[in-house]
Amino acid sequence: MVSYILRRILQSVLVLLVVGLVAFSMFRFVGDPIDTMLGQERTVQDIERLRDNLGLNDPFFVQYWNFLGRALQGDLGISYRQGRPVAEIIAERLPATLELAAVSGTFALVLGIVLGVFTAIRRNGLAANAIMTLSLIGVSLPTFLIGILLIYLFSVELSLLPSFGRGQTVMVGGWSTGFLTQSGLVALILPSITLGLYQMTLIMRLVRSEMLEVLRQDYIRFARARGLSQKAINFRHALKNTLVPVITVTGLQLGSIIAFAIITETVFQWPGVGLLFINAIQFVDIPVMAAYLMLISVMFVGINLAVDLLYVAIDPRLRT
Repeated sequence: MVSYILRRILQSVLVLLVVGLVAFSMFRFVGDPIDTMLGQERTVQDIERLRDNLGLNDPFFVQYWNFLGRALQGDLGISYRQGRPVAEIIAERLPATLELAAVSGTFALVLGIVLGVFTAIRRNGLAANAIMTLSLIGVSLPTFLIGILLIYLFSVELSLLPSFGRGQTVMVGGWSTGFLTQSGLVALILPSITLGLYQMTLIMRLVRSEMLEVLRQDYIRFARARGLSQKAINFRHALKNTLVPVITVTGLQLGSIIAFAIITETVFQWPGVGLLFINAIQFVDIPVMAAYLMLISVMFVGINLAVDLLYVAIDPRLRT
C-alpha cells in the first residue's frame, strides 16, 4: 500500500512537470506581451530593455526552470498587465471559483446519485423515463448554451435571478465568501446549475447502469431469497457495490468542474480565476496564464490522486 501511494505521488509530480512544460510551449504562440505593455512611441531600446527585465530573452528551458524554482517558493511572478504579484491576484479570485465548484460538485454528486438510483429502481416508470429523456439536454447541449438559456429564462423573461456577478460578499479570515449573504447565495444558483448539469447527467447515467448491473447479480437474488426487504437490498447491498466503480469517474468529473469553470465564469462574468485567465490571454499576461494552468493542474491531479487512494481503500481486492 505504501509503495502504491509513493508511486502514484511520483506519477502525479511527473504529470505536473509535463503539463507545465506543455503550457509554457503554448505561451510562445499566443503573442508578444511587449506589444501590449509599450505604447506606439516605443523604441528598439525600450523593447530590448523590457525584454531583458522580464527575462523573455532567456532560452525557453531557462524561463521554465526559473518559473518552477520561484513557484516552489510561492513566487508566481508579476502580472504584466496589473503590475502586481500573481499570487496576490489569484488569492483574490480563487474563493469565487472554489465556492462555485463546491456548489456545482455537490449539486452534481447528490442529485446524480439520487436520480441514478431512482431511475434504476423505477426503470419502467413514467417518471424515470421522463428523467432519462430530459437528461439528454444536459449531455447534448454545450455548457455556454445552457448558461445563455438559463439567463434568458430566469433573468430576462422571469426576472427572478441575476444574470452576472457574484453578489455581495463578506470577508471571513481573509476569505471572500458569498455564502453568508442572500445576494451571494442567489447569484450562485444559475452558474452552479450550468456548471454542474453536464456532470450530474453523466453521474446519474453511470449510477443507473451500474445499479442495473448489480441488481442482476447472484448475491442480490440470494438476498431476495433470504427474505430481505427491497429497501435493504437496494440501499444496503446494491448501492454500496454500485459506488465502487462510480467513485473513479465521479472524481474525474469533479476535477473537470474546476477545469471547465472557465466557460461558466465567462458567460456569467463570475469574478473567478477562469475569467482572470481569459483576460490574461487577451493581454498576453504570461505569468498569470502559467500560474492558472499550474494551479488547475495541481487541483486536478490532487483530486485524481485522492480518488485513486480512496478507490483502493474501498475495494480490498486492489490492495494486493
